[in-house]
Amino acid sequence: MFDSPPVIPLSLYVHLPWCVKKCPYCDFNSHQMREEIPEQDYINALLTDLEQDLPAVWGRRLHSVFIGGGTPSLFSGQAIQQLLSGLRARMAITPMTEISLEANPGAVDEAHFAAYRQAGVNRLSIGVQSFDSEQLQRIGRIHDAEQASHAVAVARQVGFDNLNIDLMFGQPQQDIESALQDLQTAIDLGADHISWYQFTIEANTQFAHQPPVLPDDDLRFAMQEQGQALLASQGYAQYEVSAYAKSGRRCQHNLNYWEFGDYLGIGAGAHGKITEPQAGRISRTVRKRHPKDYLQLIGKPANTERNDLLESEQIIFEFMLNALRLRQGFDFELFEQRTRLSREVLQPIITVAEQKKLIESDARGIRQTELGWAFLNELLCLFLPEQATET
Repeated sequence: MFDSPPVIPLSLYVHLPWCVKKCPYCDFNSHQMREEIPEQDYINALLTDLEQDLPAVWGRRLHSVFIGGGTPSLFSGQAIQQLLSGLRARMAITPMTEISLEANPGAVDEAHFAAYRQAGVNRLSIGVQSFDSEQLQRIGRIHDAEQASHAVAVARQVGFDNLNIDLMFGQPQQDIESALQDLQTAIDLGADHISWYQFTIEANTQFAHQPPVLPDDDLRFAMQEQGQALLASQGYAQYEVSAYAKSGRRCQHNLNYWEFGDYLGIGAGAHGKITEPQAGRISRTVRKRHPKDYLQLIGKPANTERNDLLESEQIIFEFMLNALRLRQGFDFELFEQRTRLSREVLQPIITVAEQKKLIESDARGIRQTELGWAFLNELLCLFLPEQATET
């Protein structure tokens, strides 16, 4: 399966798990601050954590770095400087490497943003979610509309020229006018990239136990349809299920996920994926979720759980789960490069999917039809290992 070393981009995800307040809809690995963040201990731990994985990626340049959370903007500029300096001392990072950091409008100021930019962060992702203060209260956010707009303005003032704004539609009691106004405000503020995704209630969240009233399916569909039309009219191209970008501003880090690239994951609960051609496997890793457990076990094997993808059916499904999120579909050459499998293994499933009019294929690759894009989950189910075996 692995005849030659893969030419696969390598990214790094860094998880900073603390936040001021746990949002009632959030199922991410985030932990509300009960005391002062052990900032220095955690930065030291991250760099020690990275060193454990370096032997598997010697000589490989970092394609992108993403600092996510939680709320990374709770960390000082000095801490982010120390982190990025430590990364540069251990791995190949060029001036072209995309370095993203997530920020919460309720946990930032001009000094923090300026320090992040000076440290080398060149892409900022601001978790606005809505520009409507009443709506923000309904979903438990700690900022208001004025703070959201101010955060964007400050980011521009200190020199960030690659800026993403996160928004959600289909929020509790939201109507179409409110959803479209959120988008229009982000557009007016000059966002380079907009992540616009549907509000959902996840298991094991506060909202799962006390669910709010959400717009019905027809209303959410109308929001999505009209919102996508607005974004397209303003030059934001949809390139993934919930990602819209101006020309040249697609998120390189997330693209690497969706194109089944490799990535290291450091920090509490962080996930990683590394292709190991010599061992004939794709290795997945995940760190201990709770920050205290993570810090106590740093540098020890018990801090990392490993799961190897060995069966071709597993690898195919993992690839499709990511690549079919891309609006353009994918080329067979990419599939072969990233999975080390022949395109021929896909043919039985492609035949079924084409019969169902969910995809179109040619000698170059496959892409979803409008029907396949609308029923993406049904398309993905065709590639489940048990389904693939039956096919």
